[in-house]
Amino acid sequence: MTSIIELQKTPKIIWEKLPDDYILPDDPVDNISQPLLASALTEAIELQGLVTPEMLIAVNMGICVKVEGKIVIKAPDWFYVPQVFPLSEGTIRRSYTPHTEGDVPAIVMEFLSETEGGEYSIRPIYPYGKLWFYEKIIKVPTYVIFEPDSGRLEVRELQQDAYELLSPDEQGRYFISSLGIYLGVWYGKRLNLTTHWLRWWDEEGNLLLWGSERMIQDQQRIEQAEARAQEERQRAEAAEQEIARLREILKNAGISEENASS
Repeated sequence: MTSIIELQKTPKIIWEKLPDDYILPDDPVDNISQPLLASALTEAIELQGLVTPEMLIAVNMGICVKVEGKIVIKAPDWFYVPQVFPLSEGTIRRSYTPHTEGDVPAIVMEFLSETEGGEYSIRPIYPYGKLWFYEKIIKVPTYVIFEPDSGRLEVRELQQDAYELLSPDEQGRYFISSLGIYLGVWYGKRLNLTTHWLRWWDEEGNLLLWGSERMIQDQQRIEQAEARAQEERQRAEAAEQEIARLREILKNAGISEENASS
């Protein structure tokens, strides 16, 4: 009974920035596709102009806090913070502590792999399960779990201090209010990797394109414009040829253009 009561206590949390000389764990990513998935997410919203200097978008960066006197670090595959305090010139951000360095992350994403990473863990004691950490300690509003092999996407939203699993809309997408856009799954090829990708859509249902897709789209527009210009040139040439033909007919008939037009 004592242990249950202790687990139900509100843990003592200190939002303390890590010391500059703190050695962070250098764990390898579980799957080579994980950084590609993360960079694709960031690229699309950057090109859409949705990323501003006061934001923080990070990949495999440690979110740090001290709980019951122990430092706890979780490094999501991707997370987004609406506003952070600026760093002094020349300083590199090695980790992130909410409240002390800026807002609580609005979105945290974890990509599943064959290696068990505790993404669903509600372990309420040190070192804490990821779901428990994001829900009860950091209180991240939106927690996303994605399995790229199957394309399974789960979005949880913090409601009354507990995560609620959301249902997608008719297109299989989820509205992410902190960014004002939709998140969904797209299957295709990018950087020679064919798999399920997380993609963004705007409120009108338009896919937010990657840079390579924008280049293809721009090239198609150029080719279409060139085709239209070629058609115009051909029509102009055809019109000139018709005028020349009519002039030749008039000339052979001994009729001047002035008389023909009167």
